[in-house]
This record gives sequence, structure tokens and C-alpha cells, in this order.
Amino acid sequence: MKLKTIIHLFSTFLTLIILSLMNIGVYIIFEKMAYDTEYKQLNSDADELITALSKMEKEEDAATIMRAFIPVKGAIRVSNTKGEMQLFVQTVDEVNNYVPEFETGERYSIGTFKGTPILTISKPVIWVDGKVNEVQTLKLLDDVDNNLEFLRLILTGVTLAGMLLMTISSITLGKIITNPIEKLINTMSQSRLSGKYQKIAVPRNAKDEMTQMGIAFNEMMDQLEQNYNKQEQFVSDASHELKTPLTVIESYAKLLSRHGFSNTEIANESVQAIINETSRMKEMISQMLLLAKSNEQSMRNFETVDVFELVETTLHSMRTAYNRKFLLKGEGSIYANTDLEQLRQLLFIILDNARKYSEKEIKTTISENEEGTIISIMDYGNGIPKKDLEHIYDRFYRVDEDRNRKTGGTGLGMAIAKDIATRISAELTIESVVGFGTTIHIFIPKSQILINF
Repeated sequence: MKLKTIIHLFSTFLTLIILSLMNIGVYIIFEKMAYDTEYKQLNSDADELITALSKMEKEEDAATIMRAFIPVKGAIRVSNTKGEMQLFVQTVDEVNNYVPEFETGERYSIGTFKGTPILTISKPVIWVDGKVNEVQTLKLLDDVDNNLEFLRLILTGVTLAGMLLMTISSITLGKIITNPIEKLINTMSQSRLSGKYQKIAVPRNAKDEMTQMGIAFNEMMDQLEQNYNKQEQFVSDASHELKTPLTVIESYAKLLSRHGFSNTEIANESVQAIINETSRMKEMISQMLLLAKSNEQSMRNFETVDVFELVETTLHSMRTAYNRKFLLKGEGSIYANTDLEQLRQLLFIILDNARKYSEKEIKTTISENEEGTIISIMDYGNGIPKKDLEHIYDRFYRVDEDRNRKTGGTGLGMAIAKDIATRISAELTIESVVGFGTTIHIFIPKSQILINF
């Protein structure tokens, strides 16, 4: 069953219940008020009648007195202690045959006479002979019955009109609620069939929940489209980058197959080229996997880290591994709230890049200000041209193709570094002058802002 139909049925059913309960309540209250009014009026007349009968001197005057107090549509009758009727006056035919039923302890009764409500009040009276007789005053409540009938018609009309209005409003409300959902469903179906990331039209100034849902959906589609495009670009770039070393390996393998076993020089050249390209391809695959992993949601363990000690340990490892000069300048222990392992990985990537593209020493400086901690890594290489700085974080982007071939660069290092820095809420900035070198600053803010991936 469609949501629109469910909303319509639920609204109609709820309206019927609410209107019915309200109308029943109104009817019961009005009925009670009408009967109470008639009771008070008839009871007052009955008291006056009893007073007049108590003062009469002759029994013959009783009929005259009773006619003076008889209701317009009703009757008065007097019965003795045995229940035998002594006097009876009426203005409605056959009402003398009506026998009221009194509840225990009550002296009034509301019954029905020929389909019309009839009110009966019974009161004792001291008769002329000193005996106690029973006086019953009866009144047909035809006016009350007519008023109640009219009220029932009005309430029924109100109920029908209310249901009609509510049905129209529920249909309108159902359209208002379900139309954006139907648009969303249709857009999702079209996106699935066409393979495109289509969006839905959203009112500019609206702020209701349906609009917020549309905005969230469009933002999700934008993100999916961006991720898909990045994935396509990544696969395309990876295929292109892996194709070159595989082609080189295949070429040297064929050369080795044709001439290598009889020519030592060609054999050595071929084997060395295959080893170099294999190592480069291995590093590229490793970095590609690391980059793919960095895009996945991972746990971050933020803690208070001695940045000076971490950098010093990392530089010691780099010195041992590459037998190069890695200098450190700082002011002793400087603490920051960050992820120890991911910051270490970030340092390794930037220091390794500096090592590859610089023959001289690598200089690292640690400083601190009111906003956070700054780690600056400076090399004295060829530097990066200004036109290439804006692409430095792009995957597989190379500033100098020949230089990267010699150093074994894959163009993924800075892309990985950027992802790691974003994950630990750090900021990377690059300063470079061609011919003088490059400095990369890692800024770790004191107030960490965790970013969900």
C-alpha cells in the first residue's frame, strides 16, 4: 500500500474518531442540560401544586387546583397509599395508561410515551382527610425531543462536513509529503538505470524537513559522483603508470631472451633494468594500497605526544637507513594532541621525498606558538616551480618526469601525506624556490577537530 493511501486512510479514520467523540460529548452534555432544565421547572411546579393541595379545605377543590397546575402537555394524578388512583387530569389522550418506573430511592422518572420522552415527578401530599397520598406530575418532553433531533442532524452534518474537509486536506497533505519522496524515488530509479548521478530540484528559500531531505540527497549524490570520478581517475592513472614498468620489463626480457645469454653486457643491463622497474612497480603498488587504505574509515588514537622526541626518533631511523644528514633544530620537549603512528607515517613520507630530491642535508625545525605546533622540513634540492605547486597533492602528478624516473618516484607520496594530514587535523603548507629548495610545514593545532571519513 502506498504511503499516500496510508496517510489518507489514517487521517480519515482519525478524523472520524475525533469528530464522533466530540459530537457524542456535545450531545450528552446538551441532553443532560435539557432534561435538568425541564426537571427543575416541573419540580418547582410540583412543589407549588403540593402547597396548594395541602391548603385546600374541600376535596372537591382538588380537581380545580390540579387543572391550574397541569403542564401544557402532560397530566396530574393522585393515588392513595394502596396505589388506587383517586383523581386524574390530563391534556394528552391516553397518558393515564402510562406507568412510570422509578428507581429505588428516586421520585422522578424519564421514560417514553408513544416515542416521546416523558418526565414524571412523584411527591407525597397530606390530603383533606389527613391521609398521605401520592401526587404524580407528568410532562411530555416533545420540545426537548425535537431539539435533540435537530441537534443530531446538526452534529451529523458537522461530522460529514468535517470528514469531507479532512479528506480533502489529507489528500493535499499526502501530496505535499509524498511528492518529494516520489521525486526522490524516481530520481534514484533514473540514476540506477542511466548510471548518472541525477539530483532533485529543491526550493531555494524553503526550510522544511522535505527540503532538508532533498538537500541531503543532492549532497550525497555529489559526494558519490566525486568519489566515482576519483575512482575512475585513480584506476585510469594506475593502469597507465603500471603499464610503463611492465612494458620496460617485457622489452628487456625479450632482449635478454634474444641476446642476453651470449652477451654479458646486455644481460647485466637487462637484469638491472628489470630489477629497477620491479622495485619501482613494487613501491608504486605499495603506495597505491596505502592511499586506498587511507581513504577508508580507520581508527584514530589521539593522545599527548612529545613531538620533539617523535621527530628525533624518526630522523635517527632515516639516518641509519640512508646514511644521510638529517639535522634537527628545536627547543626540547614540545607536546601536541595527535595520533602518534599517523604523524610518524606523515614524517617518513615528507622526509623520504626530501631525501630523494636533494643531495644535501635535510633540515627539520620544531616550533610552537599560541595556536599549535609547527614542524618544518627543508631540503636544498632543485625546488618546485610555482605552476606545479597547485598540483603537488594530485595523484600521480610529477613535477619532473625524468627526475622521478631517476629517483623512483610514483607521484603518490604527497597525495598520501595530504590524506594523513587531513585525518589527524593537521595542515600542510609548501614553500619552494627553484634552485634553492623546498620547505614543507606541518601545523598541528592545539584544538583538534575530528573529521569523519
